[in-house]
Amino acid sequence: MYATEFLDLPPLQAAAGTVRLPGSKSISNRLLLLAGLSEGRTVLHDLLDSDDTRVMIAALRQLGCSIAPQDGGLCVIGLGGRLTVTQAQLFLGNAGTAMRPLCAALALLSGLQGGEFEVSGVARMHERPIGDLVDALRGVGCRIDYLGNEGYPPLRLAGGAPRLGPPIRVRGDVSSQFLTALLLALPLLSEQGPVVVEVQGELISKPYIEITLNLLQRFGIPIEREEWRRFTIPAGSRYRSPGHVHVEGDASSASYFVALGALAADAARPLRIEGVGSESIQGDIRFVEAAQAMGAIVQQGPNWLEVWRGAWPLKALDLDCNHIPDAAMTLAVMALYADGPTRLRNIASWRVKETDRIAAMATELRKLGAQVNEGPDFIEVHPIAANGWRPAAIHTYDDHRVAMCFSLAAFNRLAGAAPGAPVRILDPKCVAKTFPDYFETLFGVAKAELADIPVITIDGPTASGKGTLASEVAKALGYHLLDSGALYRATALAALDAGIPADDEASLARLAAGLQLRFDDQRIELAGRDVTDALRREEVGLLASRVSAHAAVREALRDLQLSFRRLPGLVADGRDMGTVIFPDAALKVFLTASAATRAERRHKQLISKGISTTIADLRQDLEARDARDRSRSAAPLKPAEDAVSLDNSALSIEESVQQVLAWWQQRRPV
Repeated sequence: MYATEFLDLPPLQAAAGTVRLPGSKSISNRLLLLAGLSEGRTVLHDLLDSDDTRVMIAALRQLGCSIAPQDGGLCVIGLGGRLTVTQAQLFLGNAGTAMRPLCAALALLSGLQGGEFEVSGVARMHERPIGDLVDALRGVGCRIDYLGNEGYPPLRLAGGAPRLGPPIRVRGDVSSQFLTALLLALPLLSEQGPVVVEVQGELISKPYIEITLNLLQRFGIPIEREEWRRFTIPAGSRYRSPGHVHVEGDASSASYFVALGALAADAARPLRIEGVGSESIQGDIRFVEAAQAMGAIVQQGPNWLEVWRGAWPLKALDLDCNHIPDAAMTLAVMALYADGPTRLRNIASWRVKETDRIAAMATELRKLGAQVNEGPDFIEVHPIAANGWRPAAIHTYDDHRVAMCFSLAAFNRLAGAAPGAPVRILDPKCVAKTFPDYFETLFGVAKAELADIPVITIDGPTASGKGTLASEVAKALGYHLLDSGALYRATALAALDAGIPADDEASLARLAAGLQLRFDDQRIELAGRDVTDALRREEVGLLASRVSAHAAVREALRDLQLSFRRLPGLVADGRDMGTVIFPDAALKVFLTASAATRAERRHKQLISKGISTTIADLRQDLEARDARDRSRSAAPLKPAEDAVSLDNSALSIEESVQQVLAWWQQRRPV
C-alpha cells in the first residue's frame, strides 16, 4: 500500500491482464457481525483485509469473540447472542458498515442483558447521521445517549428495556445502512415474537438490503419482505453458523477496472476481472450494465468478467443511480471520455458518505478542466475537449472511492490530450478502507510509454550516501528503486563464489548476463539465496568496483537496469545512471561529499560492524577508487551535463532528501 503524501500518475494509455479483486467490504463486515452473534465457529474465506474490517474485528475481540486464522480463512467463535463483556469503549474509524450495525446490536444486547458501551470514530464519522437509527431503537426501549452533537456519533449504549410493540419504523431515504443495522440486530428481540420493520419514504440503495437478506438467510434467519416497505423477522429466530463462508470479490471495486477495460483494453487483450461475475449477490455488479450502455464490451461467467473498449468516444448517459450509489462515482469520471454530457440522478446519499461526494466530485472534476453542474441529488459532467485537459492534484477527502475513480483520469491521452496530463492523487493511502493494494493492482495492468514513466537519477562517488538518499526519495514518492551498485556487487559475489578473477572480462560478462536476482522489499536473493548482508562485505565492494570497469559487464547488465523503469516511476542510483542508462531522466542529481567526510562516514559504518580500520587508510582507498572510476573507459564517473550538483558534506539525510524533492517539485507540471 502506498503510504506517501501523494502519488503522481503519469499519462497512461492502455490496459491488459488480470485483476483479482479483494473481498467485498459490505459482505465482509456483515459476515463478521453475524459470525460474532452466532454460536460456534464460522470460518470466513477471502475476507477483505482493510481498515473497515480491521476495526470491526478489533471491536468483536473487545466484546469477547475469539478470532484467529484457521483453514486458510479467519475463524470467528461467536457469542451466541450472549454478552461476555458488559463494558467497552469501541473505536470504529470511518466504517459505516461497522458503526451502524454494531450500535444496533449493542443497544439491544445492553438493554436485554445489561451493559454499557461507548462507540466513536474519526471526525468524519461524527458528521455522518445516525439519528434515524437511534430513533428506531429508542422506539423499542433501548437507552441511547448522544455524547456529542444530537443525531450523530459518538454514542453511549446503556441499558433500557427493549420490548416489542407496534412495527418499528425507520427512514429509508438517508442511508440503507440504518435498515441493514436493524435487520442484522433485531433477531435478538425475536424471542418476544415476530419483529416487524416498516420503511418510511423511498428506500435507497436497495441492492445493499438484498445483500443483508441473503446473508441473514445463510445464518438461519429467513426474513419475509413485502415489497421494500415491510420486513418481518420470524419469532424465535437464532443466528446459526453455516460453518464456512466465502466472501465474493468487491463489486464496487470492480467498477474501476470495468471502466478501465472500457477505456483502454482491446478485444485481442481484454482486461479480466476475477472475483465477481454473473452470480454476484451484490447490487453494484449492475455497474456492468451502465458500462455497457456507455459502450463497453463485457463477457462474464459465474465469477469473472472480461472487458474491452467498444464505442469510442464513450456514449453519454442519463441514469438513475439509486441501485449503484457507490459504483456510480466511477461513471462520473468515465463521463470525461463521453460524446456529450452525462447526468447521474437519485444520488442524494452521496452527500452523507465518507465525504459529501457530490461536492467533492464536482470540485475535483473541474480541476481537470471539466464543466460540472450539481444539485441536491444529481451531478452532470461534460466531457473535456482534447486541448482542455489540465494536470491536477486531486484532493481525496480521506475517501477511498474518490482516490480510486480519479486514477482513471490519467488515461486522458486516449481522449486526445497532447501531451498527456499527469494526475496527482493526494493521500493515496486512503484506499486502505476497502482496497489497500489498489494502485499496485492498477500499475500491474496499466501501460504507459516508457518516456512517460518518470525517472530520477542519483549518481556519485563511493560512500557519498547516494544509496540511502535514493532509497528515501523513492519511499517519499512511492517509486521503484534501482540500486545499480547491488547489481555489480551481486556480480562480484557470484564471481568470488565461482572463482572468476577480476580481469576475466568475458567470463564476468557471461556471469552478469545470467544473474538470477530477485529484489523483495529490502531483501536481495541471488539464485534463491538471501545475499542482502553478503553484498555489503568489504571484499565484495572492492571487487565490484573493479568488475564495473569492464564495458562488457556493464552492457550485460544494461537491459536488467532498464527493466526497473516501471509505473509509477523510478529512482536509480549509481555512477552512470544519468549519463548512460537513463539519459532522458527528468531529474539528474550528482551527489558529492569531500573525501574526508566520506572516509569518516565509512569508518563509522565499519567500526559498527566490528571491522578495524583507520580513517586515513579509508580516505586513501576512496581517493584511489575515485581516480579509477573517473578514468575508466567504460562509463567514467562524471555528472551528466544537465545534472544538478548536491554536496551533502554538511547535510543530514533528511535535508538532502528535502532538497531533491524540492527540485523534483519544480520540474513537475502539477
